Amino acid sequence: MSTVTLRLPEEEARLIKSYAAQERRSVSDVIRLAILDRIEDEYDLAAAKEAMAEYEANPVSYSLSEIKKEHGLR
Repeated sequence: MSTVTLRLPEEEARLIKSYAAQERRSVSDVIRLAILDRIEDEYDLAAAKEAMAEYEANPVSYSLSEIKKEHGLR
């Protein structure tokens, strides 16, 4: 496991510590989860933009019943 140092103004550090205590988590967990959530959001946004570009290039859509039939589902 590695260590990362983060420099914050005292007011932000107090806010994060207070939030961590309220959530019954360590400051490290709160910061780690916040960063991972941000990364996931950015990946999701990139995937959504890519899907939209593909759709705009070929605007074909299928109904749920068409998809079920194509895949042999009920």
